[in-house]
Amino acid sequence: MQNIAGLIAFSAFMVTSMSVSASEIRVMSGGAPKEVFAQLAPKFEQQTGNKVIFTYDVLTALREKVAAGEKVDVLVMPVPMLDGYAKDGKLRANSQATFGSVGTSVVVKEGAPRPDISTKEKFREAMVGARSVVHATPGKTPSGTHLGKVMEQLGIADTMAKKVIHRPALEGGVQLVAQGQAEIGIYPASEVASVKGISVVGPLPAGVDFNILYGGAATANSVAGDAAAAFVKFMAAPENRNVWQHAGFDPPGS
Repeated sequence: MQNIAGLIAFSAFMVTSMSVSASEIRVMSGGAPKEVFAQLAPKFEQQTGNKVIFTYDVLTALREKVAAGEKVDVLVMPVPMLDGYAKDGKLRANSQATFGSVGTSVVVKEGAPRPDISTKEKFREAMVGARSVVHATPGKTPSGTHLGKVMEQLGIADTMAKKVIHRPALEGGVQLVAQGQAEIGIYPASEVASVKGISVVGPLPAGVDFNILYGGAATANSVAGDAAAAFVKFMAAPENRNVWQHAGFDPPGS
């Protein structure tokens, strides 16, 4: 009886200890790494006992949340944005890591004809000839802002204004292509890699191509402390590189 009582007491102690040591990690991220986190976060939680809570939004909205003082333990954003926060002293020292570089893909509905986008000139022709095109809103996301500039650069901004639908992937932009409501979609490769009902035509051609280097860091005022930094380190670990690559992220520096 004493052995049983002791075992029960020990088990209760272990449960209590785990609940005390476990942390809740609040992560704010742009949409590009969402598929990666869906695969890797459960593994991190299982190994550490910590709970990860994600907030995904367009980057302008995330920046507004941070400026408003919303509590966050980890920021996942393009590296230049993180570098800015680090310079302002808003990131925990030595916690920043680079996850990978994601390009921008052109997609169509599965089974639909694929436009020729092999050169900048061919891409221009494909845009002019398309019935409708969907991409993220300029000023809201890096890819959307880039595409707004590209249409100006190619001299077709006025033509495209009549048929472009501005909708981030997080708000169902890619699904418009899958459902046939938009002929062509243009989004970060990671945001279309696992979407059913579409075909990836290819990356934006040289001269209008666009890549985003993504990374993460624990915030300086994170209540999760070491757990937040451990989350970033785990996501950047070499053994998880294949998950990032499968989701459309090239290795940093490639």
